[in-house]
Amino acid sequence: MTDLSPVLDRADQNLPSSLDNLFELLRIKSISTDPAFKAECRKAADWLVAYLNSIGFTASVRDTPGHPMVVAHHDAGSADAPHVLFYGHYDVQPVDPIELWESDPFAPAIKDMGNGRKVLTGRGTSDDKGQLMTFVEAIRAYKETRGALPVRITILFEGEEESGSPSLKPFLEANAAELKADFALVCDTGMWDGDTPAISAGLRGLVGEEIVITAADRDLHSGVFGGAAANPIHILTDILAGLHDETGRVTLPGFYEGVEETPSNIKASWETLGMTAEKFLGEVGLSIPSGEKGRSVMELTWARPTAEVNGIWGGYTGAGFKTVIAAKASAKVSFRLVGQQNPAAIRESFRAYVRSKIPGDCSVEFHEHGGSPAIQLSYDSPALTKAKTALSNEWPKPAIVIGMGGSIPIVGDFQKMLGMESLLIGFGLSDDRIHSPNEKYELRSYHKGIRSWIRVLDALAV
Repeated sequence: MTDLSPVLDRADQNLPSSLDNLFELLRIKSISTDPAFKAECRKAADWLVAYLNSIGFTASVRDTPGHPMVVAHHDAGSADAPHVLFYGHYDVQPVDPIELWESDPFAPAIKDMGNGRKVLTGRGTSDDKGQLMTFVEAIRAYKETRGALPVRITILFEGEEESGSPSLKPFLEANAAELKADFALVCDTGMWDGDTPAISAGLRGLVGEEIVITAADRDLHSGVFGGAAANPIHILTDILAGLHDETGRVTLPGFYEGVEETPSNIKASWETLGMTAEKFLGEVGLSIPSGEKGRSVMELTWARPTAEVNGIWGGYTGAGFKTVIAAKASAKVSFRLVGQQNPAAIRESFRAYVRSKIPGDCSVEFHEHGGSPAIQLSYDSPALTKAKTALSNEWPKPAIVIGMGGSIPIVGDFQKMLGMESLLIGFGLSDDRIHSPNEKYELRSYHKGIRSWIRVLDALAV
């Protein structure tokens, strides 16, 4: 580990010009979902390529069927230094409803919030232009001070993240050899709170299923057929109710194969966050935790698998009342996966369970709605440990390793298509209003984000 004081000092000195650079990028209306802004997306890609080339990268715009990718490479000072791939996206969400914005979304500014707190305002400040520029500006400070970088870096900036990334997988497949690195760094995430940085080590996978149960060949009068004819709604609700036992565990055979217990030291660190069930659920008007008994809400949402009913329908649901026994009943069910759970095995176990509950004169159809495995970085990964220490040296509180209840598709793509694990490190906050009017990014997050990446890159070189 080297003395980083000169590099950190340079980042501090560069802050005014770093903000000027960011604001130039923020003024570009790179809304990927609206064809009217196609030229603006190209303009953002061109801007990034020009800036990356100006600080020593070999950067280029890569055309796709949609908006272009930006790819850039920079060697390290040492030939045997690790190679990292940094990912971010330059496209932004639409600004509607425009009347709710307090200022022009594409006229970025610094807003004084009082008590020494300042925020950067405008579309893309947090998601994701401000985040990706923390990394780029860290590289600039490092280069200006040391003349070389501690690690070899490849950069991939996407222009379609906010519109479903239709070009991403084909691009990764076609350019796998060029983009593959030792591991990836993904900045499109956030901190636990304003003083506590976080690294996401786990992303839950997903299996989605729609089931349709058919009984009679038509809807039936309940006064005539009630008590004698099979009711598919009864069958369906019995199936759904049987997915969990009295302790909240999922009952499907083999469901917990590949599920590992979270290390005790990680669970202990989560307990220090002070997130109680009452506090977590209170924000949505609830207070009593569901799910597996005896587990914290952080463990339930970050590290445990689930079975949830997302929709259910059948029979008459209009105004008034109709005494009918429906011919069909349907439900949509999703499973969040962790660890090494196999999506295909979970799907088949669920279907076998459902079939076992269907009467002989009834039938069931299944409609698949996606399936992807969980992503889990080893909690004792050397790269994770180094990055955690580096972040802890910059922020008031030690960095924590967290999980994420949902998924980030790019992380799965990097793992499946390029064979790389990802470190998810970002400096956004939960109140940054991403995708909403009046998006903001804390000036402190931007400044200390730059300093954080300097520390992380230096730590990863060792």
